Amino acid sequence: MARNKKALNKKAHDMSRKNKMHGGRKKKTWKEMSPAGKVGTIVTAIMQVSLLVAAQRDISRRPAELINGPKAAWRAASFVNFVGPMGYFIFGRKHSATGK
Repeated sequence: MARNKKALNKKAHDMSRKNKMHGGRKKKTWKEMSPAGKVGTIVTAIMQVSLLVAAQRDISRRPAELINGPKAAWRAASFVNFVGPMGYFIFGRKHSATGK
């Protein structure tokens, strides 16, 4: 019985360790990150939030007839990191023939 308990504990420990690994490396906490890594993370987050806000604002202000597909679908899709807002700006907006 004690052996089974030890084996289960070891298995649980190994699984929790695997969950913390990403691509064979341990994920770093904020305190473990280098200053350059922290700056990169902050810049990436600012870019993502800026794209999200710009897409949401454009969806709100643009008439439905100038959007390819339903507004609600583009609004939801824009929450997907980088891909959603960029997809909206590339594929979601109808462009007039005059180039505006």
